[in-house]
Amino acid sequence: MQGTVTMYSTTWCGYCRRLKSQMDREGIAYTEINIEQDPESAAYVEKANGGNQTVPTVRILPTPGADEVVMTNPSLAQVKQALGV
Repeated sequence: MQGTVTMYSTTWCGYCRRLKSQMDREGIAYTEINIEQDPESAAYVEKANGGNQTVPTVRILPTPGADEVVMTNPSLAQVKQALGV
């Protein structure tokens, strides 16, 4: 599968746990970043969400050179569509 998936999350986020388990089940690789432990990532999430630290925020680079896609609390179907799967 091509593309890079980064999920910005927190330890207490139920929506994050659900999406992670769905992506694990589908074999979609991702990097998880806990915004409570990474101030730069927290700032990125705030910028992407109008000043709110809303998680999960998912950043997808579909293929090298393609425009990134940033989604807030996406469904598995939306993640797969952004990846072209």
